[in-house]
Amino acid sequence: MARESIAPTKSNLMRVKERLTTAEEGYDLLEQKREILVMELMQKVEEVKLLERELDKRVSTAYPAMKRMLITVGRERADRLSRNIHYSFDLQEKRVTVAGMNLPSLEVQLPGAELKYSPANSFAECDETVLEFFELMKILTELAAVRTIAWRLAREVRKTQRRVNALEKMVIPTAKDTKAYIEAALEEKERDSFFSSKLLKRKAGKE
Repeated sequence: MARESIAPTKSNLMRVKERLTTAEEGYDLLEQKREILVMELMQKVEEVKLLERELDKRVSTAYPAMKRMLITVGRERADRLSRNIHYSFDLQEKRVTVAGMNLPSLEVQLPGAELKYSPANSFAECDETVLEFFELMKILTELAAVRTIAWRLAREVRKTQRRVNALEKMVIPTAKDTKAYIEAALEEKERDSFFSSKLLKRKAGKE
């Protein structure tokens, strides 16, 4: 590891020691942060897995319900009924605090699953399909929100890991090598000064 190219003076030694202390303290704090982020990320990953399993179950019932409805009602009639049905969805960004960080997420307000066609045109299969797909959309919105947080956490973990690696593999070793170099140079200088002073004293004594 290359050391810094600085003069081996006591003032520089003090500055290097201060930088080393700061770097080591920063490393400890970042390592703690990384561990917390990883734990939070693992928790969100588990939530995603649970929601994905729920999604698979709902898909396995929603699409067969739609297929039964199309067989009973017919595609053309189902298309005519659907053209007069409109739902409003409120999609907003919200802030979520995770591991001490304020992260952006999604919030979707789903409308109520109202049956918006007349009883004369209603079929049990239509009602079943509407309810099934509203449940499907509910799971999808929850999954999107959790995935967004998980993605943000994963990005923060990578960023924190890069900073930990930089401190561990570059900043701290460089500071340690520079500190050792300056200390060795100062000790050598002190020994030279000591021997020089003794030699001068001997010469002065002989004279």
